Amino acid sequence: MRKKILVFIIVVGLGMIGAFGWMGYQLFTTGFSAKTEPHALEVLMARQIRHLAIPIEHRNKSNPVPLDTDVLKESLAHFADHCATCHGNDGGGQTPIGKNVYPKAPDLRLDDTQAMSDGELFWVIHNGIRFTAMPAWGEGEPEKDLDSWKLVHFIRHLPKLSTEELDRMKTLNPKTPKEVEEEAAFDKFLEGDDSAAGEADRGHHH
Repeated sequence: MRKKILVFIIVVGLGMIGAFGWMGYQLFTTGFSAKTEPHALEVLMARQIRHLAIPIEHRNKSNPVPLDTDVLKESLAHFADHCATCHGNDGGGQTPIGKNVYPKAPDLRLDDTQAMSDGELFWVIHNGIRFTAMPAWGEGEPEKDLDSWKLVHFIRHLPKLSTEELDRMKTLNPKTPKEVEEEAAFDKFLEGDDSAAGEADRGHHH
């Protein structure tokens, strides 16, 4: 029995050494460029490490927030304001930031994300993921972080997003300083400040 365990440990150890050696070679040849696409082996290892890093009691937790229309509307607005900058309103990750970080922002609609348990999704939202662009959004004790649990419901809903929901999310996305300035100038114009019309027009054409 001990001999079998020893052989297993040696095989696993050699496998890990080989995998990390291969990753080191990849890093040496590609440098620290974020443009490089992660190899399938690297993706597999990262996902396994992420899975094992989540304590099993949290991994198996079910969502304590009941799903209803209000929760879905609230989480839609939260996602549009906090998450869409990287993940896109549709969750596809095809944004300037999402496409240019390393690893790339995942398509949250696909099985790689949808197959995760509610507890795993919550843990990632609340705690973030080291060495990626995923920040830790949760504040305080996990038990009190109902906003992240609501986001889990919205992530489940992403594959079924309607055109109307996507249009609403566009109105809720954070605005750039330029857009804020143009809106302020337009509001002044509506209030009767004719000089603001030129400012809004110049901002629009630039």
